[in-house]
Amino acid sequence: MSFNTKKCKVMHAGRTNPRFTYTMEGQTLHTVNSEKDLGITISYDLKSSNQCIQACSKASKMLGMIKGRLVTRHQR
Repeated sequence: MSFNTKKCKVMHAGRTNPRFTYTMEGQTLHTVNSEKDLGITISYDLKSSNQCIQACSKASKMLGMIKGRLVTRHQR
């Protein structure tokens, strides 16, 4: 079984990691700063701040949708 080189990516973790260019089967692999795998976003600096920002944004959108669907009735 061979690798699909179009789906392969390189992430250089750490500040002092040398940024080498990698090739596979004659194709240069793309370098990324973050990647989402199994629902978790992993960044090159291994911090979870991007994951928290994305989760907060998704929750805020959902809350906005719920608020937009609710009808409040005021009794006098």
